Parts: sequence; structure tokens; C-alpha cells
Amino acid sequence: MSTFAFMKLIADSGSTKTDWVLADGNDVVGRYQTQGINPFHQSEDDILAILRSELAPSIQQTPSTIQFYGSGVRPELEPVMQRLLSTVFPSAAVEAHGDLLGAARAVCGHSSGVACILGTGANSGLYDGRQIVSNTPPLGYILGDEGSGAVLGVRLLNALYKGFLPSSLLSAFETETGLSVADVIARVYRQPLANRFLASLSPFVNRHIDVPEMSQLVVDNFRCFFRRNVVQYNRPDLPVGFVGGIAYYYENQLRKAAAAEGFTVGVVLKSPMEGLITLSSGHLSPYR
Repeated sequence: MSTFAFMKLIADSGSTKTDWVLADGNDVVGRYQTQGINPFHQSEDDILAILRSELAPSIQQTPSTIQFYGSGVRPELEPVMQRLLSTVFPSAAVEAHGDLLGAARAVCGHSSGVACILGTGANSGLYDGRQIVSNTPPLGYILGDEGSGAVLGVRLLNALYKGFLPSSLLSAFETETGLSVADVIARVYRQPLANRFLASLSPFVNRHIDVPEMSQLVVDNFRCFFRRNVVQYNRPDLPVGFVGGIAYYYENQLRKAAAAEGFTVGVVLKSPMEGLITLSSGHLSPYR
């Protein structure tokens, strides 16, 4: 590999996949994808194997800096990820952080704001322009995760089977998904990864979003997110930025919910990567 003076490698990692971008300023030199990296669930040997076999052979220009943002990168695991990345890229200056800080930097840049992730799960944090300074615990889809795809699935099924949506939507749901109420019960209570199943129902919601009751269901899910998570920061003056597919595909309903709860939505991104590329342009990390 040849070394370029200020080449930066940025990673946005989930448990399923990791997206990598090699950038020279604002110019993207290469995009790569590996399987997901989560130091909370994976061993160091497994992570090293992914980096060495799936990432390193694809990169022809050695990065001078690496910024890794990922789920499972708790504060105590940041040094672990830094060390593993430095093992594979010994000449690079490395930083590793959780996905919430990546989201905050992508949607807020160097300005204060509230940063949120709305995908299968949900999370939020108060950001001071450098770090997350307060975080309302999301608690997962059983105890929390209001606004998420999983909770949207819960609300959809509850409304369908308890008669709070038009009966035509229940017929459409069973036709389009091939699921009966017995199938739904089995998927939620008897099979693993119920949160992913529930979030997978979002495309049905999106296809029928023009039905007023369906649109209101989405708005109500987001209003609950603001009430249970964002209001605790006591900063209605700050913009609230979002990353994640649920926020992105339901942006109209999200903005309606925010206005109803007295908040202003800032930047909404499907993925934090483009915001991170823009923020990182320049010779050195703005946070080092």
C-alpha cells in the first residue's frame, strides 16, 4: 500500500455490516464494506480477522487517520478498537467511538444540538459540539426505544388487530405479508430477534402512509420519542438531528411530531457517513 499524507478512513459499523470510506478531503477515494464489527459481541481475534481479510486487501492507499464509529463501542471498549485498528494500520492515528457520537458529528458538526438515531432501535444524546454530554437510556424495544422501527411494528400490529386501523388495512397486511395473527404471535414470542421482525414491517407502513390513520400512527410514535427521550435534555432551543432509515423515510411525520412537541428538526440523514465525510475534510481530525 502506498501512503498519502492526509488520507482518512471513516467507518460506520453496525452488527450486520460496516461501511468504510477512504477520503482525501471531500474527495472519496474508495468505498468498502465488511461484515459488522461489534466489540461488545465479538472477540478481538474475530475483529482482527475481519480487518485483515476483508478490509486491508481492498485498500491500496494507507490512511493517515482512522475514525471508527460503531454500535457496541462503549467507552471502555474504545481503547480495544483503537488497538485492533492500529495493529492492522500501524502508521495511522486512530480514534474509535460509539455510533451515537458518529450520528452527532454527522448531523450537528461542531455545533451544539440533540442527536438521535432512529432505525431498528432508537437512541439520543445531548451534544456540546465535541462530545455527548447527556444520554437518555433507550432501554430497548420492550422497555423503551420509542420512535424506533421495532416500536413502530408493535404499534402497527396492536392497531391492526385491535381495530384502530381500517379493516381494509388488516386484509392488505395479511395478503402482502402472508402472515396470520398466529404467525405474528409466533414470530414475536417464540422466535429470536423479534425486534428485527417488528422493524421489518416498516415497508408495509410506508406503502400505506397515505391512509390518515396510518400516518397518524407514525406521528404518534415519534411524539412519544420526543416526550420520553428528548424532553429530558431541557433544550427546546437546540435543533434535533436524526440518522437512520425510520427518520429518513418518515421525515414528514417526524417534522410534524417535532412541531407538535415544541422541537425543531435539523438535519435528517439515512446514514451518518456523508455528514462524517464533510466534517472530516481537512488535514487533521477536528477532534484531536
